[in-house]
Amino acid sequence: MKALTLTQPWASFVAFGEKAIETRSWWTPYRGPLAIHAAKGYPDWALKMCWSNTFFAQLLAYHGISFPERLPRGVIVATCHVTGCFPTERADALELSVGERELGDFSPGRWMWMLAHVIPMEPPVPARGQLGLWEWEPPTNTEDGS
Repeated sequence: MKALTLTQPWASFVAFGEKAIETRSWWTPYRGPLAIHAAKGYPDWALKMCWSNTFFAQLLAYHGISFPERLPRGVIVATCHVTGCFPTERADALELSVGERELGDFSPGRWMWMLAHVIPMEPPVPARGQLGLWEWEPPTNTEDGS
């Protein structure tokens, strides 16, 4: 399965079903299943966003997150499907919610990865992330371990 690493809190926002568009600086032809990986690193600027951005703080609190520094990292937090990839210049035609706009970078020249059918991974599964799209092998869940 293809996987994509996102920094927290954005990986969790996808897993919570709050973020249906992942904005990237690059286009992808890929369509299909995608695992969402929460990066192991947590840059200071991203953590500060959780405290200083009122929308982020309220959204995290709504999902029971009081301490954003405790969001899972170095794990697959959800699976979903990439259903399309469009230039951000087409965002106005999509009538995006204020929340969706807050959770992405819709600057000109970027790309919107459309995510659907999000399924949170409970519990999250440890995985080592990579840049770009990468291959992840989901664990098997059979009684005999095969």
